[in-house]
Amino acid sequence: MLRLGGAAAVLAALTACAHQATPYDYTAFKAAKPASVLILPPVNDSPEVGASYAVLSTLTQPLAESGYYVLPVSLVDETLRTNGIDNAVDAQSIDRAKLRDIFGADAGLYVKVKRYGSTYKVVSAEAVVEMEAVLVDLRTGTQLWNGRASASTAEQNNNSSGGVVGLLVKALVDQIANNLTDKSYQMAGIASSRLLSDNAVNGVLPGPRKPVSERK
Repeated sequence: MLRLGGAAAVLAALTACAHQATPYDYTAFKAAKPASVLILPPVNDSPEVGASYAVLSTLTQPLAESGYYVLPVSLVDETLRTNGIDNAVDAQSIDRAKLRDIFGADAGLYVKVKRYGSTYKVVSAEAVVEMEAVLVDLRTGTQLWNGRASASTAEQNNNSSGGVVGLLVKALVDQIANNLTDKSYQMAGIASSRLLSDNAVNGVLPGPRKPVSERK
């Protein structure tokens, strides 16, 4: 029994370690101390046409709440379009020194939307958003941080009852609801917060405008 108990304890410890995220190396981030962030239009790798702008509209709040001045995304988008840049791929390809000259921001946030929209899988339906981001120092070109986050309506589902017929009906209802209410947009807001909040695991560091009393 002692041996079994010891083995169980070791297994539990190993399992706990496996689920702990590896601490992010913030050395470059701390050295750069960015105060302002330019959010470039997200590159959309999903089949949903409107995913880029939907996600773009959710990125400012978590960064601002983390203590950074975020250049107004509508102004940035208009400036880019006025200069002939009308898609996210071209926007993210602009030389970082030129971005610094035009917008004056300390850092640029480069986002990719990997998944966006509703999916139907016979006995389940969900609205899911997955994105990844890289924060680059526009003054030096150094990568300061990168991360990935997702959110899904399936996180709140409880499919433990109702049988197969119940699951099929629920999946159909969920699919209709996801399309009618655009729950993907709600999930984008959650994913953005998980990605860019200074309270998130391996998220961005608190910016200079974050009150000391609110820092963790």
